[in-house]
Amino acid sequence: MHAPEERPGTPFTLGDARRVFVTYWSPRILIVLTALALAVRLALGSWSVWDLAVIAGTLALWPLLEWTIHVHILHFRPFTLFGRTVDFAVPRSHRAHHRDPTNPAFVFIPTHVFVYAVPLQLALWLGLMPTPPLALTGLAFYMAMALRYEWIHFLVHTRYTPVTAYYRRLWRNHRLHHYKNEHYWFGVTMLGGDRLLGTAARREVVPTSATSRTLGQDTTLGVVP
Repeated sequence: MHAPEERPGTPFTLGDARRVFVTYWSPRILIVLTALALAVRLALGSWSVWDLAVIAGTLALWPLLEWTIHVHILHFRPFTLFGRTVDFAVPRSHRAHHRDPTNPAFVFIPTHVFVYAVPLQLALWLGLMPTPPLALTGLAFYMAMALRYEWIHFLVHTRYTPVTAYYRRLWRNHRLHHYKNEHYWFGVTMLGGDRLLGTAARREVVPTSATSRTLGQDTTLGVVP
């Protein structure tokens, strides 16, 4: 496994990490969205056991969602169509993240994603749930999970040393993805997707990839922040 280089000034305590974390737009946006969705949900009332069912269902699906987005969107491979290269901003940004994993500019969800992702999430929850209160329960919890994802992903790429066994598993899994082989270990906050879909191999049986930093693609294309 390639040894990760450490960027000078990268946080190495939880306090430092928290202070740096909230200086970036994605965490700020998710904090506001989570608070707004929760406030609306509290105002709507009509609590029932189905709220717990929505939360439980979201938790159950999250590992598969995280795995699917990582594999099929973040690791999207450009292709040529009618002589033109088809590529998108999000996978370009993710390739830059693999090239320079400790650069916080490439760690977070690009801000332009929220322009279409938030209305889409709202429409999906309102369309899937039988009542607006349940839709807001789902939306608020989803935003909170997205914020948790941003925090864990950011923390893994700092100099903070894992203390708990739980966080150490997440830390090890994601660093193997970056520095050992990009075709395995796609989970960031939950690892069930890797176990279920066959990408949770033991480190010693996986060859070290020569393309874990480039994903086999040109990373010099423009990156949308």
